[in-house]
Amino acid sequence: MSTIYDIKDISFAYPTLARKVLDGVSLEISEGDVLSILGRNGAGKSTLLGCMLGLLKPQEGETVLSGRNLRDMTEREVATIAGYVPQNHIPAFGHSVFDFVQMGCASRIGIFSHPGKREREDTASALLEMGIEQLADRPYTEISGGERQLATIARAIVTRPRIVLFDEPTAHLDFGNQIRVLRIIKQLADKGFAVVITTHNPDHAMLLGGHAAILDRQGHLVSGKTEEIITEDSLKRVYGSDLSLKYIEEFGRKVCVYPNL
Repeated sequence: MSTIYDIKDISFAYPTLARKVLDGVSLEISEGDVLSILGRNGAGKSTLLGCMLGLLKPQEGETVLSGRNLRDMTEREVATIAGYVPQNHIPAFGHSVFDFVQMGCASRIGIFSHPGKREREDTASALLEMGIEQLADRPYTEISGGERQLATIARAIVTRPRIVLFDEPTAHLDFGNQIRVLRIIKQLADKGFAVVITTHNPDHAMLLGGHAAILDRQGHLVSGKTEEIITEDSLKRVYGSDLSLKYIEEFGRKVCVYPNL
């Protein structure tokens, strides 16, 4: 499988902070990979995604996206390869769900051009893939939070990028919608998309499988196979809590549990 992201020793610091948020971070992500990035609040998970999208510029190191140095690429060029689902999209205008999703085609439409037949067909296909085709004519401002998240995912995949980056996609969802979004993420990976997801929940990473990475408060990142990275010792170090991993025979997998309050 070909490499999509080759991140080499990047370091990033905000002008207002004395410490580095990312310090010598390296990652390689290939087609079909699933990577779950865990870490405490403020560890720099969203900052890492910002650097991967070219929205933030690391002071050291380099990122190669699909064979090109990210510094040499425009935002439109990046968007044709990497889709992005933000942590929480706050609706500002009452666009229809169809029009909102179709906006994801902007990276391949000329500045003075309008969406054509191909864009309309791709938008309808993305809505169908997310199971929200019945919402096409509804105002985006009037659908539920879970439905908005599905519409945002549809917008991210409408042009069929090679990789989709999810920034804590379940953070503002109820339990049922969390599971629904995780299933969709898993299905996207099964269809060949590479997927990166940031999360606070070790169970989500274990459900998705694939690879995992842990980012600590010193800006250091370790990555590998999920079962090798997510251990009781690593969870205790990251979260500072007495967490345990227990195998549940009925589910056929490990779950993360914690003691009584």
